[in-house]
Amino acid sequence: MEEIQSQSDNYRSSSSSVSSPASRVPSSNFFYLRKPGSLRQPISFEDSPEWEDTDVDVRVEEGGDSINAATTPVSLSVSKLNSGSLPSPPLPEGAAVARKIAGASVVWKDLTVTIKGKRKYSDKVVKSSNGYALPGTMTVIMGPAKSGKSTLLRAIAGRLHPSAKMYGEVFVNGAKTHMPYGSYGFVDRETTLIGSLTVREYLYFSALLQLPGFFCQKKSVVEEAIHAMSLSDYANKLIGGHCYMKGLPSGERRRVSIARELVMRPCILFIDEPLYHLDSVSALLMMVALKKLASTGCTLIFTIYQSNTEVFGLFDRICLLSNGNTLFFGETLACLQHFSNAGFPCPIMQSPSDHFLRAINTDFDRIIAMCKNWQDDNGDFSSVNMDTAVAICTLEATYKSSADAAAVETMILRLTEKEGPLLKSKGKASTATRIAVLTWRSLLIMSREWKYYWLRLVLYMLLTLCIGTVFSGLGHSLSSVVTRVAAIFVFVSFTSLLSIAGVPALTKEIKIYASEESNRHSGALVFLFGQLLSSIPFLFLISISSSLLFYFLIGLRDEFNLLMYFVLNFFMYLLVNEGLMLAVASLWPNIFWSVLIHETIHVVMMLAAGYFRIRNELPRPVWKYPLSYIAFHTYSIQGLLENEYLGTNFAVGQVRTISGFQALHSAYDISPSSNSKWKNLLVLFLMAVGYRILVFVLLHFRVKKNISLHRLCQFNRNSTT
Repeated sequence: MEEIQSQSDNYRSSSSSVSSPASRVPSSNFFYLRKPGSLRQPISFEDSPEWEDTDVDVRVEEGGDSINAATTPVSLSVSKLNSGSLPSPPLPEGAAVARKIAGASVVWKDLTVTIKGKRKYSDKVVKSSNGYALPGTMTVIMGPAKSGKSTLLRAIAGRLHPSAKMYGEVFVNGAKTHMPYGSYGFVDRETTLIGSLTVREYLYFSALLQLPGFFCQKKSVVEEAIHAMSLSDYANKLIGGHCYMKGLPSGERRRVSIARELVMRPCILFIDEPLYHLDSVSALLMMVALKKLASTGCTLIFTIYQSNTEVFGLFDRICLLSNGNTLFFGETLACLQHFSNAGFPCPIMQSPSDHFLRAINTDFDRIIAMCKNWQDDNGDFSSVNMDTAVAICTLEATYKSSADAAAVETMILRLTEKEGPLLKSKGKASTATRIAVLTWRSLLIMSREWKYYWLRLVLYMLLTLCIGTVFSGLGHSLSSVVTRVAAIFVFVSFTSLLSIAGVPALTKEIKIYASEESNRHSGALVFLFGQLLSSIPFLFLISISSSLLFYFLIGLRDEFNLLMYFVLNFFMYLLVNEGLMLAVASLWPNIFWSVLIHETIHVVMMLAAGYFRIRNELPRPVWKYPLSYIAFHTYSIQGLLENEYLGTNFAVGQVRTISGFQALHSAYDISPSSNSKWKNLLVLFLMAVGYRILVFVLLHFRVKKNISLHRLCQFNRNSTT
């Protein structure tokens, strides 16, 4: 501690030219303004219960630089804070009055989160954090990368990974309780949106999935969400672009992801990095929209890495983290004073958030070391010339012993000593409704996604045309049997290989499902039924068009019932193949790995399908048992050949004839039973059901446990920021 104090004294003496915030406040930087007489005092808590305080009305006189402050007394109680009746800031004249939301107070006390293997020297990602958030305010959790921001946010929201262990308490309206469905919203850093839908369509489908009641009642909710996020100009534009049309900018896409949660009218909204990948203008528009949302009474808690001056001025409270340690919690203006008291005053020409992160981000030590020679010739590289680790210890020690920390503890006690009203669940849409909505939405997406669906249909027809022309004119003689077997094998096998064109679409559907399931908007069973019902018309269109083209080009038996069986067999084959692609996409969400694994499985199944070597002659270990029985190609080819040749006869010479079964015996292994083709069709149906059950288990395992084989096989990425 003596070493820290000595270095801190050296820094204060070396930075005497940098004045304190109070002595250098420019009139344009409103975020430096503090209340009269509070320069060295603890944070004042403008909304503190039972304390009389003042609201500051700042006015800059025209033609001058003076700032006038008018004050009005305000007195609030704990019951008002916990009931969400905190008065909101007034809206500008002429602005549309937004629907008021009954917010809720959130308190976290001695919150510690441990995740094994996340830190090199300690498993503690968040260490004894204390703080609170009030209705109608924005509370920001700020810190450098891997400081524990997202982990703390998820711990407060109750969305930690199962491997994480949380210690401490979280209070909502003064009570230790879990937040029910619909009472809060959570927006991840990266949310998968549906690019082929407009903003209004996307939010309308989200409302149908989340809210109970009639369809007409949800239109007003969608319009409110659009207005709240200032998306009126983009309501009828496609989110991700369509047919080479440009989609929404990143800022508007981020606001759409937030608007999706607003259709539930949540009391509390958690957002992980709302300014992620946004430029300065988009970031300011985002924060103004969130400030407008907070003015309706909603409690906002979000993480942020860095912000410019204008954005920083919109925050109400800040929780500053570094390596899991809380370096400050309180009003944003008081944070500036805290850094000044610790010996790190913010320079006039520097953004406060830049200054905070410069002081507590250890990555700057490496930059200073790289620029040491240049620094010696050109002066100090940074206003903080103390080692970052020492600066962090100084700030932490200063905060723990300050009146600010004591005031936070006092506020936490007052917010938790009396329980307010419990948050109520807003109900869900019925399972049947959600299945219908997902089916409707998927059909609409298929009609617009020409790259993944209509192009796939064209490719199937082109491939069938090529196969049909190559094997055309075979006739019905005994010598054509082997060639016709080859044609059917090529048709079945190559169409399965061509199905990789649908892998990107299915991977995207899995990601959309995971995003919706994380907020309990959907479910594994609902998703599977919706996906199945929506895919049946498209797969049937592929099967009937390809089957008709192939059937007549090859010249198969001209009987209607045989043609219908051919179509039904190929349709069931496509349904099984679709289930396999869903299973692969669930295990490997990455498109590259999904395509690679899917093609590998198909090649192995083709080798074991009984064409290159009939099933009875395959090596029994592995190839015959179990691969030849797992390969669904086998059952489709067997059924099609039995449909074509059972019940037929071929003349051998002038007297002798042989049956179709005998003609095929040396070329492919089929059953002589007349019902065998229906048994093969039944096997395909059972395999289609089995793959869907496998997908259900995988989705349930992946989403509920937040783990997948893909994540286990990945390099150990540290996702805690």
